[in-house]
Amino acid sequence: MRLLLLLLVAASAVVRSDASANLGGVPGKRLKMQYATGPLLKFQICVSGYRRVFEEYMRVISQRYPDIRIEGENYLPQPIYRHIASFLSVFKLVLIGLIIVGKDPFAFFGMQAPSIWQWGQENKVYACMMVFFLSNMIENQCMSTGAFEITLNDVPVWSKLESGHLPSMQQLVQILDNEMKLNVHMDSIPHHRS
Repeated sequence: MRLLLLLLVAASAVVRSDASANLGGVPGKRLKMQYATGPLLKFQICVSGYRRVFEEYMRVISQRYPDIRIEGENYLPQPIYRHIASFLSVFKLVLIGLIIVGKDPFAFFGMQAPSIWQWGQENKVYACMMVFFLSNMIENQCMSTGAFEITLNDVPVWSKLESGHLPSMQQLVQILDNEMKLNVHMDSIPHHRS
């Protein structure tokens, strides 16, 4: 039983770190294109859903615009959802521990244990697996934002949250071409002081 608990805790840590990992695969760091000195193109995305799309866009954009700096980071959900996911993560481990140890938390409150708790005591492995996987499913749903937000020099150029869909590669290239032309045009206008 201790081995099962250790495996579930380790698997929970792997699932949690994978679901909330930043894009570079290195915890706490952002994925950046090095040695670029041009404008900054920043992607804020739901890592669990759009990481491959981001990597493909990054590859194409870095080939087409070698001077552009590209950053990607996880678009965090609202704080209430992050707190719910954190609470569930801890509650899951406590509940699994109570199932394995066989302690009845309902007796502490002077209540009769429900039939599902009794079933869990008779089928500890299945009960632990059910708690683990259902809790992870809810945690991942809370942490998923569906975001794919793109800014160029801190100016929003695309928002999946507003548009409801991802930009096609052609749309993104056209947006970047227009923004780059506009920036070049604005830089070429002489600035007069009054």
